Amino acid sequence: MKIADLIAWFEAWANPAWCESWDNCGWQIEPGILPEKARVLVCLTPTLAVMQEAIALNANLIFAHHPLIFNPLKSLRTGEAIAEMVRLAFSHNIGVYTAHTNFDQVQDGTADVLAQILELKEVTPIVLTQAGLGYGRVGLLEPFLTLQELLATIQTRLCPPNLIFSPTPDLQETISRVAVLGGSGASYISAVAKTGAQAYLTSDCKFHQFQESRDRNLILIDAGHYATERPACDRLVQKFQSLNLDWVQLSQKDEDFRQFFA
Repeated sequence: MKIADLIAWFEAWANPAWCESWDNCGWQIEPGILPEKARVLVCLTPTLAVMQEAIALNANLIFAHHPLIFNPLKSLRTGEAIAEMVRLAFSHNIGVYTAHTNFDQVQDGTADVLAQILELKEVTPIVLTQAGLGYGRVGLLEPFLTLQELLATIQTRLCPPNLIFSPTPDLQETISRVAVLGGSGASYISAVAKTGAQAYLTSDCKFHQFQESRDRNLILIDAGHYATERPACDRLVQKFQSLNLDWVQLSQKDEDFRQFFA
């Protein structure tokens, strides 16, 4: 499959026109590779390490969830990471394409994959954006779990380096309804509370957002940005493999930018 055909297939599923006004979805760098057979390296975040990996693997497309170019560039100078990414992309004929908030909304996107990992049933979006699509997912646990069992399940299946949750007097509380949203989802706490969810799995939550959740009787669970979004990249590789691409692989140089001292 040519790169142009791959992108057309993807955009028919997750239209970049659906991305938020503050976002930057679609082509970040396109050095004239559209007619080439797709050799795709999928990652969460496009970095120099991922670019060097793509060069070593002879990939011609880095397909990322996070944008490479997020804010308007004022200059490109030697020694800057984005400038070096652009230089390497053009010198090695490697494109960089981003699917961000458009990929968050769709079926089998970041939120759906989290819901599937927790095996939620009767799943609906937290915030509906269009028919059947939207941000986050909320659904039922079957069978119900205690909070302790839910936390253990999240730890086992997502392997976050650090799992943070709201203070609660009872780890044996029965949890039946759970909301999930990969990446930075604390701004949706109010919307989640209206869904009747007892627990909310997301990331990048601040001190007072845990307070807000407690005050709303919502157990906030922060598993980290990387752990909550990286699984969707793996799912994307599986989807691309079903298209019989020339070559596709999940990046091994993608990384969580946070470390925790034991």
